[in-house]
Amino acid sequence: MIFAVSAVAEQLRDQLLSFMEKEVLPAEPVYRNQLRAAGDPHAYPPVLDELKAEARARGLWNLFLPHKTDWTDGLSNLDYAHLAEIMGRSPIASEVCNCNAPDTGNMEILTMFGTRRQQEDWLVPLLDGRIRSAFAMTEPAVASSDATNIECSIRRDGDEYVINGRKWWITNALHPHCRILIVMGKTDPSAETHRQQSMVLVPTDTPGVTILRNLEVFGFAEREGHGEITFEDVRVPVGNLLGEEGGGFAIAQARLGPGRVHHCMRAIGMAERALELMVDRVRGRVAFGRPLAEQGVIQQWIADARIAIDQARLYTLHTAWLMDTDGNKAARGAVAGIKVAVPAMAQEVIDRAIQAHGAAGLSQDFPLAEMYAQARILRIADGPDEVHRRSIARLELGRPANGAVRGKSVPAISRS
Repeated sequence: MIFAVSAVAEQLRDQLLSFMEKEVLPAEPVYRNQLRAAGDPHAYPPVLDELKAEARARGLWNLFLPHKTDWTDGLSNLDYAHLAEIMGRSPIASEVCNCNAPDTGNMEILTMFGTRRQQEDWLVPLLDGRIRSAFAMTEPAVASSDATNIECSIRRDGDEYVINGRKWWITNALHPHCRILIVMGKTDPSAETHRQQSMVLVPTDTPGVTILRNLEVFGFAEREGHGEITFEDVRVPVGNLLGEEGGGFAIAQARLGPGRVHHCMRAIGMAERALELMVDRVRGRVAFGRPLAEQGVIQQWIADARIAIDQARLYTLHTAWLMDTDGNKAARGAVAGIKVAVPAMAQEVIDRAIQAHGAAGLSQDFPLAEMYAQARILRIADGPDEVHRRSIARLELGRPANGAVRGKSVPAISRS
């Protein structure tokens, strides 16, 4: 079991590190100043276009797709995991490299399930960075951690589907470039539980689509927004069906696996940056006659952070490796495990960094408060911790009893 990157990914890693150091991190204050000057939390700072042009010129574009397509040669999940961690150090890097969620997941399922026409209309402009997209699954009236609860109606009427329902926490919905929604709803409530749902492509300007409001996170109005959206007699052609009728649940599962690795590696990048900020802060601050760096409790925080980050990274790289070698289904327990472990680790490390900064850590002068909100989101987004723990427990309870050899079920970390 080797977690090293390929030669291609190693070259991209070096290029990305240089790009982050020389262009992206120095541009963060410019980005924030432009956003503030616009007076709109969902405005599009012009510096992003400058950085995107530079990213494309350096070949740091669309790095996320784990399989070869007509549009990209693809990287393995393991290769991309290393790159995702680097991009996770900055809140703008993933968008700058066109590797931002939820567009990455949407582009993946368009490559896997989209028709040629759907790919030409929506995948190509997404890959080109000309538009953004959203994934409309979560609903306010039901526990959407169980996707079978979804109530949004998608009813066939001749050559059209008619959509009625309400969605919320739809990330990207307020982005000024968002043009397409992938909407999950029920096409056949009488079918077998996991065959009731389907997905359709809905342009944001379709009559009947209304963005009611943006939902803030701990008071943060994130730039891409988390929209609450109503669909009232929204009509789209039957050709907008993604995959097949009744295939929505399976498509959702295909979408979420690799995306969780991406989320976790970005969270590890956030934690690494938080640790660096904490170390820099305590080196230069004095309390009660001694530098904070000499205080035993601070040293414990730093040591614990280093241990936790490295553990989380190995767990996530192991998961990416398992997906590449044995497939997404074989890795589902590990995917659930990292989705619980990594955001909790990042939240704890960032929290310690905030504490070490004192009141400054709560302010806009440092990225820590925003990073904390992002880490906390991940304990709910793409399924809350409790759902993933349930999945892990069911896998363990389903293994052979009495110490029987488990073959492929043996966690890959124990293989030679």
